[in-house]
Order: sequence, then structure tokens, then C-alpha cells
Amino acid sequence: MPQIITQRQHLIFDADDTLWENNIYFEQAFDEFCNYLNHSSLTPQEIRDILDEIEIANAKIHGYGAVNFGRNLSQCYLRLAERAVEDHDLERVKAFALQILAQEIELMPGVAETLPFLAERHELTMCTKGNTEEQNRKIDNSGLRPLFAHCAVVKEKNRQTYLDLADVRGFDLAHTWMIGNSPKSDINPALEAGMRAVFVPHQRTWSLEREEIRDPGNRLLVVERFSDLARVFGTEPL
Repeated sequence: MPQIITQRQHLIFDADDTLWENNIYFEQAFDEFCNYLNHSSLTPQEIRDILDEIEIANAKIHGYGAVNFGRNLSQCYLRLAERAVEDHDLERVKAFALQILAQEIELMPGVAETLPFLAERHELTMCTKGNTEEQNRKIDNSGLRPLFAHCAVVKEKNRQTYLDLADVRGFDLAHTWMIGNSPKSDINPALEAGMRAVFVPHQRTWSLEREEIRDPGNRLLVVERFSDLARVFGTEPL
């Protein structure tokens, strides 16, 4: 069992699906898309597989976020529709994604109570990937920005992203932790950069963010819920 951490640390937090709900709204949009497509033979999972291919290709060009998700759904509809595609069809499909922007921020359980506790003891940074305007809007609407010394919105989260962030912020990697729900974007690249990490699982993590966690240096902690971070980085015994 890991010892309690009392020395001041640099804590980097993922945002979507770590601090607040996000992917569930994309899943809802996808369900509406499938119903509208009403394909005669493809299952939702088969449609999802095709959409994943489109999203992987487009993310390299356009990035992430609701607006880009609308573009991806439109391309998927054009590929799979079994009837003539009208302009209103594509507008309807995009609307499924754009309604994500109207969702109110729903903080994950324990975030509102735990983050202020951690902010009193450690330096907090937020690092989230996606569309700059969309992500900053969510950060502001969450009410959490004042708790963070720095908020970074990046196009992609990989080893170099974390090394650059540590360099700009002057972080000592031995006392820097990446905290998030995504093995692909949060945990593995941070560990590869020489940081430590805390994995906070989310049952609805986006399928493209899932992969096997690689911890070559025994620098990973896994917690069941966000509020457990108060015990890891606080003063109470584990």
C-alpha cells in the first residue's frame, strides 16, 4: 500500500471524464445518429467501428470536440446512408453533435469537495485536449479555473506534450503526477515522460482512449473514485 504523500507536489489533472462528465453526451449523440440512420443490416457496434475509423483519420487534421464530431458523423452518414442524402439530413446529423455544446457541466462525484482540499496543499494544473474555444468554455462553466495555477488546452496529449508542459512550468518530474481516466492520453504518455500517475477509472471512457496501461517504473497508483485523492495527497492515512 503506498505511503501518504505529504511533500508539495505538482498535480496535473485531465478534464473531460475526470473532472466532469463528457463522453456520455457523445454517446447520446451517437445513439440518436444510429436511430436516424436506421441502417437495415449494420449493428450499432458495426457503425461505431466505421465511425472510429473516420474519427482516427480526422483527429490528425481537425482535432477533437463537438463541432468536429458533427463533421465525423456527417461523413459517416454519407458513407452508410441507404437513401439519397439531402442537405437537411446532414444538418440534422450535425445537430446531434452540436447539442453537446449546450450541456451543463456535471462535475464528477467528489470533485467539488476534493479539489479545494488539494489546491491548499499542492500546485494544480489542468491539461485537456480538444478545441480551444470549447474546452475553455467548459473550464469557465465548471467554476474550477480559480483552483488551478495553470490551464492548458492542447491538440494532443502524448509524451512530448507532458515534457513540454513540465519544462514550461518548471516541474520536477519526480514530484509531478498526471491524474486522469484515459490510459492512452493521460496515464501512459505521462509515465513515458518520467512522471508519476494516478488512474481514476471511468466506466464510460471513450473507446479510442482505452489501452493497456504500461507502468515500467512502479510509478502508478489506481484509485476507485476521485475523492480518494484526498487520502493519497492529504494527511489522512491510507
